[in-house]
Amino acid sequence: MRKTLALLALFFTLFGALAYAEEITVAAAADLTYAMKDLAVQFQTKTGNTVMLSFGASGGFYSQIANGAPFDVFFSADSQYVAKLAAAGKIDQASVRNYAVGALVLWLPNRSRLDLQKLKMDVLLDRSVKKIAIANPEHAPYGRAAMAALEHFQLKMLVTDKLVMGENISQAAQFVSSGNAQSGLIAESLALSPKMKSGGTFWVVPPDSYPPIVQSAGILTSSKHKQTAQAFLDFVTSADGAKILAQYGFGAPPRQ
Repeated sequence: MRKTLALLALFFTLFGALAYAEEITVAAAADLTYAMKDLAVQFQTKTGNTVMLSFGASGGFYSQIANGAPFDVFFSADSQYVAKLAAAGKIDQASVRNYAVGALVLWLPNRSRLDLQKLKMDVLLDRSVKKIAIANPEHAPYGRAAMAALEHFQLKMLVTDKLVMGENISQAAQFVSSGNAQSGLIAESLALSPKMKSGGTFWVVPPDSYPPIVQSAGILTSSKHKQTAQAFLDFVTSADGAKILAQYGFGAPPRQ
């Protein structure tokens, strides 16, 4: 009898947990493609809540959210987009926080014979490098960082004709990993993904050659799952979340 009652208690506990489990939708910058998937799995395992992920350019999500897109949380690669949405009342100002700092790298495929660690940015001047993949600087912070780095190293005017732009940093990485470009200025978080890590090599672009890529997040005021959204945001910015982000090359965010 006691065993039966214990099993019933366990059943109702699990049933209750499932009954209260929620699903949140997360708009995440493309540089988070791999890190955010790991974070979502860890959160789902801990809480039973489901995280639906959508990846793209931060600027694209900014426009969508400004026009009423029904996300619960926005993880931007550019803190300014979150700040603007908060100022417009689209994101809860109290929820806004920095969660990471991104890093820019120069990536070459294994088939390249160029010595990237020796030549560094001068690799881009080699005749064999006919196309350089970057994210579109109009709405992707890594694209703006790439352009700033090219200008810093006085290469912008010399390689402008070689540039091919992806809609976001993930597409730029795909251009170079697929061979449609011979080099790419991409996010370190993507260069550390299994496919790109085994398929090429990269050189970390000095962070003083481009503006800091401070990444921030916030909960949409229109969210119907604010408590779960806050729990996920808390997890991403916790010590456990920071460890996962660090595995993909993200630095600790500045204090707010």
